[in-house]
Amino acid sequence: MADNPNTPWWISEHPVVTEQDVKKRNTRTVSFGVAIAMALIAGIVGSVAGRTSATLESKTNLVTTKSVIERKPDSIAGIAARVSPSVVSIEVRNGNNGGTGSGFFLDSVGHILTNNHVISIAAINGASITVKLANGKTYDAKLIGRDVSYDLAVIKIAVTDAPALQLGNSDEVQVGDGVIAIGSPLGLTGTVTSGIISAKNRPVTSGGGTSESSFINAIQTDAAINPGNSGGPLVDLSGAVIGINSAIATTSSGFGGQSGSIGLGFAIPINQARKTADQLIKNGSSTYPIMGVSLDTRFTGTGAKIPNEVGAVSAGGPAEGAGIKPGDVIIEIDGKAIATADEAIVSVRSHSVGEKIKVKFQRDGVTKEVSLKLIAAK
Repeated sequence: MADNPNTPWWISEHPVVTEQDVKKRNTRTVSFGVAIAMALIAGIVGSVAGRTSATLESKTNLVTTKSVIERKPDSIAGIAARVSPSVVSIEVRNGNNGGTGSGFFLDSVGHILTNNHVISIAAINGASITVKLANGKTYDAKLIGRDVSYDLAVIKIAVTDAPALQLGNSDEVQVGDGVIAIGSPLGLTGTVTSGIISAKNRPVTSGGGTSESSFINAIQTDAAINPGNSGGPLVDLSGAVIGINSAIATTSSGFGGQSGSIGLGFAIPINQARKTADQLIKNGSSTYPIMGVSLDTRFTGTGAKIPNEVGAVSAGGPAEGAGIKPGDVIIEIDGKAIATADEAIVSVRSHSVGEKIKVKFQRDGVTKEVSLKLIAAK
């Protein structure tokens, strides 16, 4: 969701005048007429008031009040004030190409967590990374590591007193919980929006099936998230991070083609992000769990089908050891129904290497269930 700043979205070199524009102009004309009428009325009233002001002057008593708005620490304003200094704006630039995104401090020595897609051109093409803090200071950043599979990356700037954010527990969030998103949509730093948790465990994929594809077991929120919010924190009402804002859903042209927020935003759960970030900081790389099968993304039936071909089940892998064979269709993982290959991948990657899972599959009309231990992808 990084933006190309070369052509601001609100500028069009050749504006097109539509029927709707004409209607808007007619509306403005009517509004202008109303404004003139109102001005005339105000003038008449003013002249009347002028003639009577002398008699009313001695009886007029103007009262001045001083209102104080109390902003409690757990209010949205209070939480935003505490969290915003830890959120940064990220700009990646390679000549005329580049984009912007968001991130936040993981520790006091300058490690920043963001999305892989925010900094990917730095990893691929050697683009520069610039970080702007909430106080306006800017720093050059270096890439510590990235994980394409989870769409996460860690960068670092040279500071020793960064205001790190507290990390929460994404497993404990409930649908309906209040949340706040902070980031730099369209380069507008320090933008705060609020909403609720709309759903949990949403299988979200990005990358269009390329080598940069990510699979996320996402938290869904209706807090407004727009291009440039990517990598910014989604915090709960205690100010703890429970997700990293990563993706938005947009409508198709049949629904108006709206490309901004439509109230369907998705965040990577912080419990997954914490594990990946820790690996990236310690090793510069990270891994993800697999069960040792390939899946047929063209399968149109219900479930995740393993292609009926040699090599579809890895020799010596967990799936083969559990008795899973090519041609089997996975329909459930750990009690959760699986409808597509993407759902199966997201479900597996929501676990950790070494965890045991239960897999239910169908073979020749017969349903079977096995247990297996996930291993790290090579």
